Amino acid sequence: MKLDMKEGNQTAVEWLFEKLWEEPRDKFTWYSILRKAKEIEKGQIIEAFDEGQEYEYQYHINSAPKFDSETYYKETYGGEK
Repeated sequence: MKLDMKEGNQTAVEWLFEKLWEEPRDKFTWYSILRKAKEIEKGQIIEAFDEGQEYEYQYHINSAPKFDSETYYKETYGGEK
């Protein structure tokens, strides 16, 4: 559910910051951007939950963790953010 995002992954917060930085201070525009950021965040939460479900399934089958939450974050969003 990544919406209007640049190449590579961004968190919803990073996307929101960039969009607000580019726009003039207008309540209507900023509210619209906030709504879209919430949509992005919702998609990221759903994706993380689905990854967790897959992780849990693989853990029970293979009895070995695929990776931890820090590794998931770094692989998904990169580096130290």
